[in-house]
Amino acid sequence: MRTFLKILGAIILVLVIVLLWALERVDYSPYFDADYYSKTRFDLDSISAQLSLAEGEVEVGFGRASITPGLGAGEDDPGAGVFREMPLAGFGSRKGTYAEGVHDSLFVKAVAIRVEEQLLVLIGSDMLIVPPNITKGVTRLVSEKLDINRNQLFFSATHTHSSVGAWSEGFVGKEFAGEANLNVEVWLIRQFGKAIKNAVEDLQPGQIGSGSFHAPGLISNRLVGEKGAKNSEFIYVAANQNSGKRALLGSFDAHATTLGGWNMQISGDYPGYWQRKLESEGIDMALFFAGSVGSHSPHSIGEEFEKSRYIGEALADSVLKYMAGTELRESIGLSFLSLGMDLPEFHIRVSDGLRLNPALGGKLFPPIGDVYLQAAKIGDLIWVTTPSDFSGEMAIDYKSAMNNEGYRALVTSFNGAYVGYIIPGKYYHLDEYESRLMSWYGPNMGPYTHEMIRRMMEKLITL
Repeated sequence: MRTFLKILGAIILVLVIVLLWALERVDYSPYFDADYYSKTRFDLDSISAQLSLAEGEVEVGFGRASITPGLGAGEDDPGAGVFREMPLAGFGSRKGTYAEGVHDSLFVKAVAIRVEEQLLVLIGSDMLIVPPNITKGVTRLVSEKLDINRNQLFFSATHTHSSVGAWSEGFVGKEFAGEANLNVEVWLIRQFGKAIKNAVEDLQPGQIGSGSFHAPGLISNRLVGEKGAKNSEFIYVAANQNSGKRALLGSFDAHATTLGGWNMQISGDYPGYWQRKLESEGIDMALFFAGSVGSHSPHSIGEEFEKSRYIGEALADSVLKYMAGTELRESIGLSFLSLGMDLPEFHIRVSDGLRLNPALGGKLFPPIGDVYLQAAKIGDLIWVTTPSDFSGEMAIDYKSAMNNEGYRALVTSFNGAYVGYIIPGKYYHLDEYESRLMSWYGPNMGPYTHEMIRRMMEKLITL
């Protein structure tokens, strides 16, 4: 009996030691006293000193490439874009299950904008996110082939939850995107590179302008419902070439989740319907960019794919109506900056006040990638990109501030790395999916990011 009690005591002691190592208290110390904050502020001041505004006639170029996979091949052929199987990326409830077919086509599309020597490429893709390994490979490719660097690339995704997977390693990556497949990575990098190359080679004199409208009936706040604000503004950018070719970029804050985990067909969800409707109405290329989709759900009617069609085509009809009165300019100011972010430690929580040891929590994830906040001044539009599902409520603050200065503001998500959800600090204690499971970097990530975005915007509007 004594021997048994000794063994049991030893086991309990080991478990206690493991728990003491594995669990830590959530760190609520002020972010502005942290090293990561000081480093990022220093970097922002350094790059801001080198900012310049190019002013003059604008050139625009358009490019696209298909990322619709061929399914059921005898063996993978990334050169031809055909694969034996393709997991759907989006819902963890699917557990990486393979797609059963293709409902509608997926693309990566790019618009290149050049003023004097300043060149910026805006890249929209029918994907869940733009994974860091794809970003790294594309950046390396276009740097070698086109002499374009990472700062000039503004990535985004539509955030459809029915797109191609197999692009991520790690437990979390596998849950949301299925088993990793290097052939898929190679194929996606090539297709992104092709779209960017086509856009740059297509640069021609043109005009550009932006506009917006509100669609409150198509969006809701899914985190706190009517207790919170909802960002119902749809923002669009029209880019025309003097030769007559037209592109339209659009962004909305509702998650592309009109199709649930039940759907096993590849689809662009409502952003796909939006793009196809515009391209059937005389727009040569339509690109959709997920806005600040954190906390925002789509509000639609109908069943299954009819829900996607309803929102997508309703937004397309509204764009066609409003863009007729949009002022397009042949000469604009263009400037942009990319701020590398130092991050807090991982805060993967097991309760409101306890987190996993950061080293242990980090092992659950694939590489986060090089994390940037990016911002551009494109005429009277201030465009910010973020590496996350970014809170729509936070974006409202920027829109109001920039409107007071005479600018329209847009915040988009999924710019080439992924750090989970970035939400207002006031919601961090909520026991909800966005605040508990997906807020990976602790209670200060929202306020810290909010400050950096505000400072970047201020740098651009004072040029």
